[in-house]
Amino acid sequence: MDFMQTRDVDYRCEQANLRGYLAWNDSAEPQPGILVFHEGLGLGDFAMERARRLAGLGYVALAADMFGERRQARNLQEVTTLVGGLRAEPEKLRARGRAALETLAALPQVDARRLGAIGFCFGGSVVLELARAGADLRAVVSFHGVLATKMPAVSGKVRASVLVLTGADDPLAPPDQVADFENEMRAAAVRDWQVISYGNTLHGFTNPAADGSMLRSALYNAQADRRSWATMQSLFDEVLT
Repeated sequence: MDFMQTRDVDYRCEQANLRGYLAWNDSAEPQPGILVFHEGLGLGDFAMERARRLAGLGYVALAADMFGERRQARNLQEVTTLVGGLRAEPEKLRARGRAALETLAALPQVDARRLGAIGFCFGGSVVLELARAGADLRAVVSFHGVLATKMPAVSGKVRASVLVLTGADDPLAPPDQVADFENEMRAAAVRDWQVISYGNTLHGFTNPAADGSMLRSALYNAQADRRSWATMQSLFDEVLT
């Protein structure tokens, strides 16, 4: 029987000290690796729980730290500052994501030929930026992520299968931005992409703690949470195993 293990993983990107969280099951063979990118609040319990859930499915999961020192935002103003600072500098954001990818790929538990990434809210935009940058990932999955970008994909660059899971009523991914993203994927001749929109669903639909108190438009939706996770699993079963 496999036993799940977890530990902190320290890594660096330029001047930033980053502290990720690793979850895996002991196995004789290297397993596919999955990056988990956190929401705007920073790396906390939610992303760590998803990492453990992925480990339970047979993956080695690294929940990345995008803000440094595992910083946590305490309110919407801090979220705006932390997220806005990285989104304003896409190259810096992509470099932080790549640092996590290199850290994951170098782990002895990981089969570096089979890597994927998932992200929630802010983290959803991170995995899409990694895909746009041509990162060596087989699949990326964005859960209620921001789709707009300062650096659209260019033809032939995207290697990953791209899966976008979004709420039809999410004001952070409005219909015009969904349409722009789809056109971006077409223009860049992305080989495998899909967008799934969940009706009557707002932002943050995967997180049970999303109750509208911090952000009125962020609200948990158990059905969309369940369906989106199953869709992710189906893609990973297809391209990573």
